[in-house]
Amino acid sequence: MYGKIIGTGFYVPDNKVPNEFFESIMETNDEWISSRTGIKSRYFSKGENTSDLGTKAAEIALADSGLSPEDLDIIIFATMTPDTFMPSTACLVQKKIGAVNAFAFDISAACSGFMYALAVAKEFLENGKVKNALVIGGEVMSKALDFTDRGTAVLFGDGAGAVVLQRSEEPGIINSYLGSRDDVKGSLVLKALPVDNPFVSNENDTNKMTMDGREVFKFSKQVIMDTIDKVLEGTGYNYDDIKMIIPHQANTRLIDYAIDKNDKLKDKFYINVDRFGNTSAGSIAIALSEVRQKKLVEAGDLVILVGFGGGFTWGSLLIKM
Repeated sequence: MYGKIIGTGFYVPDNKVPNEFFESIMETNDEWISSRTGIKSRYFSKGENTSDLGTKAAEIALADSGLSPEDLDIIIFATMTPDTFMPSTACLVQKKIGAVNAFAFDISAACSGFMYALAVAKEFLENGKVKNALVIGGEVMSKALDFTDRGTAVLFGDGAGAVVLQRSEEPGIINSYLGSRDDVKGSLVLKALPVDNPFVSNENDTNKMTMDGREVFKFSKQVIMDTIDKVLEGTGYNYDDIKMIIPHQANTRLIDYAIDKNDKLKDKFYINVDRFGNTSAGSIAIALSEVRQKKLVEAGDLVILVGFGGGFTWGSLLIKM
């Protein structure tokens, strides 16, 4: 048995933010941002939270699948910007869409989160525990950004993508590969609640994301191609069989690096970071939904999803559409 994709959808806030916006709040400009990242615009929420974005993406994906919310058995939400630590964002979406028969939980693996969530859903579907699964990747990154730091603020955007999968005898998710290692240098960090009780004295600390761009880029270069190769191992497929690769949309420099490493993959990478920025766990989910919406892949095509991010974490999936 397999987990097969039967519906996709994505949603971003209405507030489109071009690079020129940042010129008014920090020392930067469109040329500096676009030449280093490939990003021209992104979307920032004006009040919608992560569950709101995820709910709208889920509703679109459900409509695409032909299923009703009551048909869902499991909801997994990948995010590092939850509405609340408790209840989970997945439970909030469950309530909002009326998925009364599902169980729901979140996964936190930063920009690899959607890969982790799909891999977990794959196991539930393959072992027969569930029939229909909803997997969402989404973030409101704008609430985690330091808008005085041009090294992070210009990179990220808000958005969510969703996938509905169904247990099937036809091939769907063929293989998955996940990995992680500790980020000993603290290269990419978003701090949670501090320890705060009568026995601890705390200094003022930031609750905004911090990033060492050079270290993160170095890590990402190390894992992106290896992660693609790993998911093909033992499947009988090779680069020539792959219709499209949908990578985490970090920045175009990193994707260009991967393309330069292998000419066979030159025309197979899908890129939309120029329009959405880096939406972390939302990026691959949004890109996959856009690819299906534009009919850039057909039934039977082989697609690789590859993610990498904070933790450090990485993962990939080989999927037959």
